[in-house]
Amino acid sequence: MTFVLTELVMMTIYIVLAASFDLIIGRGGMFSIAHAAFFAIGAYATAQITDKLGVPVLVGWALGAVLCGMLSLLLALVAVRVSSDYLVIVSFGFLTIVLAVLSNVASIGGGYVGLSGIPAPSAFGYFVGSDAQFVGFYLAVTAVVVALLLYLAHSPFGRTLKAIRDNPLAAEAIGKRPTIAKLWVFSIAGAFAGIAGAMYASYISYISPDAFGSQVNTLIFAMVFVGGAGSVLGSVLGAIALTWIPALISLASLPPDILGNLEQAAYGLLLVIMVMAVPGGIGGAVASLTARLRHRRPPADAGAWEKAGDPARDEVAAS
Repeated sequence: MTFVLTELVMMTIYIVLAASFDLIIGRGGMFSIAHAAFFAIGAYATAQITDKLGVPVLVGWALGAVLCGMLSLLLALVAVRVSSDYLVIVSFGFLTIVLAVLSNVASIGGGYVGLSGIPAPSAFGYFVGSDAQFVGFYLAVTAVVVALLLYLAHSPFGRTLKAIRDNPLAAEAIGKRPTIAKLWVFSIAGAFAGIAGAMYASYISYISPDAFGSQVNTLIFAMVFVGGAGSVLGSVLGAIALTWIPALISLASLPPDILGNLEQAAYGLLLVIMVMAVPGGIGGAVASLTARLRHRRPPADAGAWEKAGDPARDEVAAS
């Protein structure tokens, strides 16, 4: 039971991380490797703020998210001035700098030893202690984050992002401002990545730089594209799938080194299968299936079909 609860908690964290990354790569059409950096900053900021300032954990979450949003905005000021190819290099450099600081400046990140004793969240006298309580609380937080991202995706801002992603010159010609939109999307996504990092730190209660390396980028990239880039719900489904597939593989009685390689192989195989068989990802497949079911659904006024010689009835019967 503990195994299931632990995986459920990690699933909620990855949902927030993947859905916020989709805001950049799926909606904004920009490929950034810095998302793992904001994940790390959110975790370390929560740990340091709650320890140094003695504020409640949820306040530490909020301040960590604000810090990540501000740093993400600074990175975006550079990112919007370079092409997509150079954005990968700039964001990778930012991630490298962040991990180097956390690994070598003990006063900030504790060095390679990391930080421990990070407190669990509490609110209104309710203390989150057991795994079951973490699952309930984190599911609520995740639901709020996903709801906000869904609202953002379907808002005028989200439609502007889509227009800029599909044709930036045309979007600019009709009065849209690509630079401002990209600054906002980087900042918002970075803040949500910080929340994911805060969730991780509060649950694990110990963090070190090793937990925020390139493997995090590989994982969230796979989650977004397996789920379907450009779809919040697709990213949620991708995060769920790629949380539980490695978890189920880990149940096999195999040496740890083989299990690790098997998990990586599973990621790669799933990506290849999705690209070849379902280019739109899980979210795209679900949307296509839903559309087909809606198309086949009979009209509300089904009694009208009882009329003799009704062409609509004959067409459906023939199909």
